[in-house]
Amino acid sequence: MRTRHLIILPAVAMLVLTGAWVAPAEPGGREIIENVYHRPTGEDSTSELTMTLINSRGDQRVRRIKQFFKDYGTEEKTIMFFLAPADVRDTSFMNWSYDQEGRDDDQWIYLPALRRVKRISSDSKGDYFMGSDFTYDDLGDRHPSEDTHRLVRTEQEGPTRLYVVESAPKDPDYMYSKTVTWVEDERWIGRKKEFYDQDGDLLKVLTVQQSEQIDGYWVLTRLEMHNVKKDHRTRMELQDVHLDRGVSDQLFTERAMTRGPR
Repeated sequence: MRTRHLIILPAVAMLVLTGAWVAPAEPGGREIIENVYHRPTGEDSTSELTMTLINSRGDQRVRRIKQFFKDYGTEEKTIMFFLAPADVRDTSFMNWSYDQEGRDDDQWIYLPALRRVKRISSDSKGDYFMGSDFTYDDLGDRHPSEDTHRLVRTEQEGPTRLYVVESAPKDPDYMYSKTVTWVEDERWIGRKKEFYDQDGDLLKVLTVQQSEQIDGYWVLTRLEMHNVKKDHRTRMELQDVHLDRGVSDQLFTERAMTRGPR
């Protein structure tokens, strides 16, 4: 489930020549996931991100992050700068995602203690990011073509219709055996996503707790990942979001990672 992205399918029934009303066919699982994947997010954005790590005893660690995003059409770039607390300050993470079937994301992390930028290898994509419940792979953009998608059922939540889609990876060695996503009809926002480990057991649940329309785009502003096996949670909250204000290309470089936001 991306943090992106408002394609509206026709909501009215079709009138055929006989004069009878026929309900439109439900979209397939692949079409639903593609609608989420291609949901517009604007050309660029800046935001303040609060990451809260919560262990099984309820103890919390709070981190403040400055985040930048830019859409180049065939690729998207994101960079995160950790501002506080002191033990993670000046750490940065950069992700480049490609709208190209079969091409993996490129990712880098800058660790100030080592004073070097490290590229995240494909073998490390299953590692957890900065003590959170998100893996490096979760922070990237998974192309719909990498999975097979099946519409399992629909659910009604008040006036909102939700599609429940099961996605299974084509790669048998992928870290998750499947995911199940609840998607809002018309707005194409993922409400919830379950992640199952390679044994088929439920591992994590991602829940979108708040979404807001900002400058004409739907933005996920509060979400939480719950690792049910460890009973550990990571809460993400976006504040001070600005869209289409013009973000410099120079931010998305290894040099910028070492210098921090300016």
